Amino acid sequence: MAVAEQQRRALSAILDDRDALDGFSRLAISMIITNPLAPDNPIVYVNDAFERTTGYSRTAVIGRNCRFLQGERTDKRDVDKLRAAIATGDDVAVDILNYRASGEPFTNRLIIAPISDETGRPIYFLGLQKELRDTSGETSLSDMRLDAIRSRVREDLAMILSSIGEPERRLSIDDPLTEIDALPRRLECLQLVYEELRLNDEDSATGRAGIELGALMSRIASNVAHHAGRPGVRFVQQVDQMQVSVETAVRVALILSETVSNAFTHAFDGLDRGYVELRIARLAAGGLRMTISDDGVGIPAKIDWPSAATRGGRLIASLLDGLDATINVARGAAGTVVMIDVPVDLHDLENKGA
Repeated sequence: MAVAEQQRRALSAILDDRDALDGFSRLAISMIITNPLAPDNPIVYVNDAFERTTGYSRTAVIGRNCRFLQGERTDKRDVDKLRAAIATGDDVAVDILNYRASGEPFTNRLIIAPISDETGRPIYFLGLQKELRDTSGETSLSDMRLDAIRSRVREDLAMILSSIGEPERRLSIDDPLTEIDALPRRLECLQLVYEELRLNDEDSATGRAGIELGALMSRIASNVAHHAGRPGVRFVQQVDQMQVSVETAVRVALILSETVSNAFTHAFDGLDRGYVELRIARLAAGGLRMTISDDGVGIPAKIDWPSAATRGGRLIASLLDGLDATINVARGAAGTVVMIDVPVDLHDLENKGA
């Protein structure tokens, strides 16, 4: 069985449990990402579930090593197991006693997995945490869910983080926030893909193949516009319905998120009004065309975009390469038009990559 098919079936085991996926798609499972390349392997990202579970805010933990969660009754053998795995760059799973910000202890099922570059060197560590409220009731099914979640999230995060590479030279590695500043938006983009995947799994009996890209792209674009939009800037979108594979959906979704976010962030410097327009069309010859246009200040002629000098540019280039897609950037007197063609067969995606 192909690897992609194995991963799809493993994830389907989670998707069959509505409660489990509802938690995962909203990332109710606590997630931590740390940077082993910085001194003392500091936390560079935590999600909302981590804040709710531990009582610690993001601002209180970013830049710190995870050891602050340990306390007087934490078993040293569990701590040593974690340290040994991190030192060797291995996966590890352990049930460990941690402490909330209030001082209340709780048992935490913790899975840590390295996210490595092309040389095998860990560039980040992904941690998934699940509070065990009744350890006697936990089963191997729960372990399988966490393990499958780890596999899916690690695969997608590795694609994001390994393509980003080293931080820009103008930024200091001592500031972990600058190394991963766009990760929350990218993680939310992945969550939306996973939610569409659940919907597909529920409708599989009707013959649906792949993920409905039209609905997914509309949600992602609207989410970016909500968070990155500004007063006076309109956003309009027209998206055709089409189905694609999970792998294609993840890549196209991330490209859309990066491109629309870039338009809102940079296109309207010094302007009070403007618009951003998204069009995604199904091409008659196969594939899709995504066009993002704005009437802002335009990209300066001397600047190449996407640029290999920026994290977002490197990520977009890597995603385009993985899709064998092409990008054309047109600069006008007012604004920029970005056109991306993805040559994927929209009629036979179930067999593609399987």
